[in-house]
Amino acid sequence: MNRADLVAKIAKDAGITKKAAEKAIGSFIEGVKDALSRGENVTLVGFGTFSVAERAARKGRNPQTGAEIQIPASKTPKFKAGRDLREAVK
Repeated sequence: MNRADLVAKIAKDAGITKKAAEKAIGSFIEGVKDALSRGENVTLVGFGTFSVAERAARKGRNPQTGAEIQIPASKTPKFKAGRDLREAVK
């Protein structure tokens, strides 16, 4: 399912226009991005939790030359599925 499919499904299920559904999805995505950029978690009970994971600095290798390189510390978004979502997938 891609974004257009999701917009169509939400519009049909909620009885709203596709334009309104697209706006709602866009707002949700922006809200999650804003919260994560501030270091906050976003929890949707039963669905899951979006959070920020910190990766420590580490050593790596350049695959072309084999030279050792230093990979800097970074932050990455993380999603942990909730119980209801895990059960639905089983």
